[in-house]
Parts: sequence; structure tokens; C-alpha cells
Amino acid sequence: MYKSSAFLVALLPAAAAAQDPLDFCAVQPISFDSDQLTKNGEVIVRSVNAVVAENQSAMFDGDVDITTERAVISAAKARIENNGRTVYAEGDVTFQNPEIKVNSESVDLDSTTQKLNLVDTQYQLTGFVGHGAADNISVDAQSGVVLQDVSFTTCPLGDEDWQIRASEISIEKGSNRGEARNTRFYLGEVPVFYLPYFAFPVSNQRQTGLLFPNITSSSATGVDIEQPFYWNIAPNYDLTLSPRLMTERGIQLKSEFRYLQKTGYGSVNVEYLPSDDDLASDDDDRYFYRVFHQGQLSQNWQLNIDFNGLSDDNYIVDLGSDFYNRADTHLYRTLGVSYYTPSLDFTAQLRDFEIIGDHPDTYRALPETKLEYRADLTQYLNLRVNSELAYFDNTSETAPTALRWHVAPTLALPYQRQWGELLAEASILNTYYQQDNVENTSLSEEVNRTLGQLRLYGNVVFEREQQWAGQRSTLTFEPQFQYLYTSFEQQTDIGMYDTTLLLNDVDGLFRGQEFTGLDRISDNNQITLGVTSRLLDASNREQFVFSVGQIFYLSDNKVIAAAKDRDSSAVAAELDWRISDHWIAHTDVQVTTESDRVERSSVALEYRHDEDSLVQLSHRFVRNLSGEQIDQIGLSASWPIAENWHWVGRYYRDLNLSRSIESYFGLQYESCCWAVRVVAQRHLSNRFDRSGSQRIDEFDSGVSLQFIFKGIGGQKSSRSMLEDGMFGYRQPYVLN
Repeated sequence: MYKSSAFLVALLPAAAAAQDPLDFCAVQPISFDSDQLTKNGEVIVRSVNAVVAENQSAMFDGDVDITTERAVISAAKARIENNGRTVYAEGDVTFQNPEIKVNSESVDLDSTTQKLNLVDTQYQLTGFVGHGAADNISVDAQSGVVLQDVSFTTCPLGDEDWQIRASEISIEKGSNRGEARNTRFYLGEVPVFYLPYFAFPVSNQRQTGLLFPNITSSSATGVDIEQPFYWNIAPNYDLTLSPRLMTERGIQLKSEFRYLQKTGYGSVNVEYLPSDDDLASDDDDRYFYRVFHQGQLSQNWQLNIDFNGLSDDNYIVDLGSDFYNRADTHLYRTLGVSYYTPSLDFTAQLRDFEIIGDHPDTYRALPETKLEYRADLTQYLNLRVNSELAYFDNTSETAPTALRWHVAPTLALPYQRQWGELLAEASILNTYYQQDNVENTSLSEEVNRTLGQLRLYGNVVFEREQQWAGQRSTLTFEPQFQYLYTSFEQQTDIGMYDTTLLLNDVDGLFRGQEFTGLDRISDNNQITLGVTSRLLDASNREQFVFSVGQIFYLSDNKVIAAAKDRDSSAVAAELDWRISDHWIAHTDVQVTTESDRVERSSVALEYRHDEDSLVQLSHRFVRNLSGEQIDQIGLSASWPIAENWHWVGRYYRDLNLSRSIESYFGLQYESCCWAVRVVAQRHLSNRFDRSGSQRIDEFDSGVSLQFIFKGIGGQKSSRSMLEDGMFGYRQPYVLN
């Protein structure tokens, strides 16, 4: 055994982030166990034959293995000279370190000059499926790494669907970037692209440079090409500039500045189209901006900013957005601070909106502060105080404005056990209004409203062991009861600033509130009854859940906005059923007892084979939503159709108007090293006319084609296509 000191520099840094190999890949990433390397500069040599001249040289022959602190070398023959400082090996040489494995004809290492040279090589990156060949690889501790006549691909050996070839690739010492010269990109054996020079990252650190372009087409934009440029300004700052060419609209510039600090993070987005070439657009200069920040001011204080704006109502419809969709009617503009302790929560914010389209002007809360205090007075008696101070303003000069101050102390007696829960609450709800600009209205300049509220709630859980489908299971029966009383006070002299009527489901029946906001608090004298039944398997997994409930009014409602003119509410019911390991059903419905008419319902039936394989049929019905009836049916599907093929689709149809609302079809081929995706879609454009009304008869359609070459910026992509194609998809159940 020959021991001496030697120096071996790392051959290549990681060229790409590690990725999980696909099951159908013929090439599997190699691994390397760093524990086999020596320590303290030792060199260990094993061979069949050895001839050693002390302090001069050593010759090794037959299954030679050389282990150092940096790498492991295997060869047919090896010669070590200069007291271990020079190593030369030849004949089926294998060189491996934590970054790379190289097979070559010979390797020449000089630790004095810190140079390494490998001839006629085949290399594979450790932990990654990338591999290639090079006529010569030289490593110099001073200058770096040079590969001559080199190739690279992530495809299986002998089945190179794509490949990069270059006359030279060099990586300077200490640099995070490599340089390639005379680079050709091949599909099969056909050269399709040439670059005389380009630079590329050789580590997982962020690097300045071009990102992959995004190419799509639609009837709204024409051919749409976006080319992002990433600028790594500092370790905690970066900027992405994305020129976007649209053949139907012109050239748009998109930008995103991001920052990360010890106390928070945020981003600034600006998009600008100086001149829209589309004749349907009345706006020449079009823009969108967003400022977002979330951070800590101190241990208990937080700062939140979300400020958005755009040039016109049709900006998102025509040009799209990464933050909003064409169905949104408001853009947020909020600035707030928050304070949190175990017993006290406080928030203060300025809440404004950018309104899209012809929608009623929304009141701005400038400012709005909320405080909640919690305390345990005794073991069974709790105190909770909710308070709020807000000033509501409106852009309309004729609209009333108001200062609102609300305080609601609550005493509660909670009692919780495994078998159920009992709760008694008593609250005083005091709200003060100072209203201005009310001369031509029925509102009062000053209102002080004080209400009392009493709530009694209880539920019990009964369980019974039984057999279900031949398996041991548990059936539960969980009745719920609530009595709610709220005193009455006339409220017609109070404006509606942040209040609207809520829709109820089974859980909403026990909410005790008819409205969002505080401008209307309904008088109540009612009993709510409900029951839930669950079927649990031996692993406590829910197989079946059914809930039903209804409110019974003991006296007539006097607050007009609540509109409770019946003896009882609609019956609300929900059903979730795991029919089998693959079939799941969900339905919820609300039926009025007087007319036995369905007011709202939704139904979903889903077959799910695995994470990426599912088919869902759904139907949604609302008898009256803002004066319109909703009656829609939808089909969503995602399914692998062959070993390398996957498709995703969705289709929604309006049964009232007998027309499609949206259709999407995506088809993708994916192998180990590349993928191609084609997507076709058609949907309502939802453009606004000059009066601000939304058109309901115009459609936008488009087709996009995308190539992904893994190892040079791409990654497994079927999941992202599934998420795009299943936009709006929700699992149809709440089973645990």
C-alpha cells in the first residue's frame, strides 16, 4: 500500500438542479458516497501488481484503484511519481467525485501545478441524468475547467432525441458561469440552432441572463411571444424584464422587482403597453401595477401592503394577468399594520378598491381598525371584546360618508367534552354612527344603536359499531341545537357601507349572522336544528357524511333587509360519499319548504384513479344571483393515455343559454429528456363596452405550442399542464 499527499480539484460543479428520474427513463442518475474518500490528504492505492522505488516512483498494474480525498480513480495501469504528486493512469480509466463520473482513455494529474487532464472521455453528472462526451477535459486550479469538442444531453445513451454540441466549454475558477463557443443544438442528428457564443449557469445560484421564452397565440393578442430577462442585482434583490410581442396589439414591457429582507419581503410589478394596435381598444397607453409587501416591524407588529391599479376595464380581459382573472370586479388597495399577542389582536388598515366595469361604487375604509381582546375570568367563564373603528368614504360626491364605532363585549360559558359541546353566550352590541352628506336621504346624521344578543348552542356525538361492506366501521349520529335571540332596533336611518346579505349552507345556519359587516344586524328569535351522520372505517377515514339543518323563526323579523317573511328557512343539506376507493360524490342543496323549490344546489361526481388521473362531472344551480339564474354543467378530466402521453380538458356549458362557456384541451408528450405540449382553448372574453357593461356574446380562442428540453431549464411538466387545464377544479368532497 502506497500512501502520500496529493491534491485533486473538483472537475465540474453541479450543472443543474437534481431532478427525480421518471419511471420510464432508461438512464438512472448515478450516486456517489463521499464516505469512501480519504482524509488528511492520504492517497490509497490497491492493485494486483506493484513495483515501488522508494522516494522516486511506483508502478501499478491490474485492477488499479486510487482513492484520494477528492476522487476515486480506477484504471488498468497507473504510475505515481514525485512522491505522490504526479499520477498518470491509462486503460479503461474511471474518474469519479461527488459531482461527476468520467470514463476516459487516460488521466494525468499533477498536484504541484494543480492540473488534471483526461483524454477521450464519456461523462455523467452525479445525481442528474445529464451526460455527454468530450475529446479532452482539462482542469487547472488557477484557470478552471475546459472541455473540448464536448456534447451534452439528458436523453438515454444511444437514444439522444436532443443534444448540445460545442467546440469548447470553459468554466473559470470561482465563476458561477460557464462559456460555450460554436454551439449547435441538435434534434436527433439534425442541427436546428447555432450560437457562436453563450454563457450559462453552472451552480444553483441565481444568475443574470435570458430565461425560456413563452410563445402562445389567441384571437385577442395574435401570436404572443414573451422573452424574460433575469437580472440578479444582489443576493436579496432581483429584477425580471419581459418584453412581450403581440402581433395584434404591439410590444408590451413587463417587469417584476423582488426583494428579501430579514424583516420581510415584497415585490413591485409594472406592465406597460405604450400603443395598442387593436382597433377594438379605445385605450392607447395601457398599464398595470402592483406593490406588495409583507414584513415584521417588531416581534408583535406586522406590516402588509397590497396596492394595485390598471389603465382600463378591459386590461385583464385583453392582456391577461398573473394576479387577477377576467371574472374579478375589484382590485385591492390596502395598507395595514397588525399586532398580535395571546390575548389581544389589533389591526389598522386603509382599504381602497379599483373598480372594474359598471359596478356600484364601493365604499373605502379610510381607515379601518379592529381590536379583539380575550380573557379567561374563571375556569368556565370567558370574556371576549370585539371593537371596530372605521371611516367610510366614496368617490361619488353625492354619496353619504360615515364614521362608525362598534364595541361588542361577550361573556361565554363553554363546556367541551369528547361526547359533545355546550355553549352559552351573552353579548351587547353597541354601534355609533356619525354620517355626513345625508341631506337628501332618509339617513340620520347621528345614530347610536344598542342591541342585546343571547346564544345557546349544543351538540352531542353518539357512536355505534357496525359492519359496512363486510368491514368493521363506526356510525355516528350528531344532533345540533341553537337558540338565538337578538333584540330589535330600527336601522333604516343607517347607510349600507360594507354590508350585504349572506348566503347560507348547513354550517351557515348556525352562524347567527344574516349579513356581512355591521350596518344591519337582524333581530332574531329562532331555533336552529341540524344533524350530521358519519360513517368511519377502521382507520377513522370518513366514508359517508350527511348533514341537514333548518332555522325555525319563533317571531316575525322586523329588520326589512333580512327579508325573513316565512316561518322557517330553506332546508339545507350536504352529502359526501366515498363510494369506493376511486369514486367520490358530493352534493349540497337548499330547498324552500313553502314551494318545495330548489334555490341553490351543486352536484359533483368524480372518478380518481391516482393523482393525475381523474374525471369529474359537476352541475351548479342558483335560482337568483344578483337577478340572474345560474344553471351550468361542467366536465373536467385529466388522464394519461399512454406511457408518455397525457391529456387534460375541461368543458363548461350554460344550460339557460344553450351554449358553451369555456372549453380547454391540452395534449402532451413527455419523455425522459424532452416534452412537447399543445393547448387549445375557447372562453367568453367578458369585455366591457364604453358604458361599462360586460358583453356576454364574444369569445376568445387560442392555440399554444411549447417545447421543453429537460436539463437546460425544463422539468417534469405534466403536473403544470394538469394544473392549468384544471383551473377552477375543486375536489368534490370534504372527507378527511
